[in-house]
Amino acid sequence: MKVQMQGQSLRLRINEAELARLQAGDAVDNLTRLPGGAVSRQAVQLVDAEAPALMATGEGWTYQLPRELLAPYVARLPCRDGLSARLSVGDGTELTVEFEVDVRDSVRSRGTPRRGAQSRRDPDRGSG
Repeated sequence: MKVQMQGQSLRLRINEAELARLQAGDAVDNLTRLPGGAVSRQAVQLVDAEAPALMATGEGWTYQLPRELLAPYVARLPCRDGLSARLSVGDGTELTVEFEVDVRDSVRSRGTPRRGAQSRRDPDRGSG
């Protein structure tokens, strides 16, 4: 998992193998060992909830992604856009979290979707 943090923005990007682990019920994490024996851990896990949440842990944090949000996203892979959430951190401040599956890895694993293969036909087009 790749983690990018800047200000009140957090971007989490996983590959297809990590996606499979996540869907199987495992948490996907990023662990950095620091001098002095300290560690920094960031994790993503699927949960049965209505909204995403970010939970502090002793070593870092876990992003809790609702299972019902992941399924429709996975159905449209590969795609460049991800799942975006805005989480209140109090004091009127929000944290924007972007979760995505690496599009290049998805193309390698899934192939390139055919144009129009997933789009619905406009009922007004082609009639008359």
